Amino acid sequence: MWLGVGSFTEQVVRFGRSIILARLLAPEAFGVMAVVLSASTLIHSLTDIGVKEAVIQNPRGGEDEYIDSAFWLAIGRAFALAGCIFLLAPWMAKFYGNAELAPLLRVASLSVLIDGAWSPRMYIAIKQLKFSRLAAIMHGGGIGGVIITVILSYIIRDVWALVIGATLESLARVSLSYAFYPYLPRVAWHRDATRELLRFSRGLFGLSFLNLIFAKTDIFVLAKLYSPAQLGLYSMAVYLAQTPTGFIMNLLGQTMMPTFAHIQGDEERENRILLRVTALIFMLGMPVILFVYFCGRSVLDLAFGGRYSAAAPALVAAAVVSVLGLANGQITTVFYARGLPQLHRVCVIIMATTMIVLIYPFAKYFGLLGGQLACVAACAAGWLFQVARIRHITHLGMARYFGSFVAAIAISSVVAVVCLGQRFAGLGNKPIVTIAFGVVGCAVAYGLAGLFYLRTAEQTA
Repeated sequence: MWLGVGSFTEQVVRFGRSIILARLLAPEAFGVMAVVLSASTLIHSLTDIGVKEAVIQNPRGGEDEYIDSAFWLAIGRAFALAGCIFLLAPWMAKFYGNAELAPLLRVASLSVLIDGAWSPRMYIAIKQLKFSRLAAIMHGGGIGGVIITVILSYIIRDVWALVIGATLESLARVSLSYAFYPYLPRVAWHRDATRELLRFSRGLFGLSFLNLIFAKTDIFVLAKLYSPAQLGLYSMAVYLAQTPTGFIMNLLGQTMMPTFAHIQGDEERENRILLRVTALIFMLGMPVILFVYFCGRSVLDLAFGGRYSAAAPALVAAAVVSVLGLANGQITTVFYARGLPQLHRVCVIIMATTMIVLIYPFAKYFGLLGGQLACVAACAAGWLFQVARIRHITHLGMARYFGSFVAAIAISSVVAVVCLGQRFAGLGNKPIVTIAFGVVGCAVAYGLAGLFYLRTAEQTA
């Protein structure tokens, strides 16, 4: 409840920010910011050691030795990461032919450095499923950062407002982490604790970088092929799909990891929880995909302005990626909770390889839509592989797993019936009218989905 309320509030505020900024800043600003974030995330992923996940998963993670070790591992990584971004900034600017990228990246490196200084005692709260203060830290800091970014955009009116706002948002969250979970670092080396945390981290090695190839290759390639303005339209459309996904991903990510960690090895409970959560994802996600297909252009027009509606096809594909990614993420969480993150590596290799092979020809042939079509193909390949793998880990029945997926497709067809009925009946084509009919279709679909979900939950209890 705490995470749901906090995350929902933050995402609503962020969506409001996007509506305002789309009218204050040119699309070029969002295109340049997409490159800045992707470049910093690239280097971030190369050094990811999974400190938080290691503390949550380890039965002794709450002891002082583990807390101290987690802090020094995180802060050491942050300094190395910020230094890499600072040194590589001129090269990135030269590669994209944009001299402004260098100073922007160097300011963004401050955000990376700040993020490495979280109070590690916050991880214990996650481990113990105590989320009230965590919600205040994550979402309170996020909302504060949104407000600051909007104010800066009124004053600066270019991409610098986005970069400075992101840095101050990181500072707000880290400051709140110490306000709620005070911690004074002790200069000490705990060899056994560090070794155990790094043992878990070895299973994560390379995963973040491979995940990044899947998640950000489209930005890197499209930034080279198309103008910053076109990339800005694309990135804002994809962001619109990622806004609700971020809400759900945050909610599930914070709760499912400690939940599965508590019951690791109990296959019956693992499968029951996995089935219920996956069914919920499909029941919520499939109607949204059809809603975006029929109403995406109207949503973009109403939210950001008419020029952004050109990116509607990319928004539809991004919605498909979001649903598949959420379903795939729950299987990954089971692996992480069992202390076996390396089981996820082959999936990520498949996704990264598929993305590398498809992104350039898809981007050339399909335009901006090609970036997300390549993501759909990569995400589907990785998800199907993980479904086959979880079958051997927890002995999950495939008929039970895919049953909710098929049912969600059938139920979501209500949205298509309502939206097509509006078109054939000639009931108006204004954005607000189109969206209204789409919302009605989703409401009916969710009513049917609720009945199916409750029935399925009773059968799996």
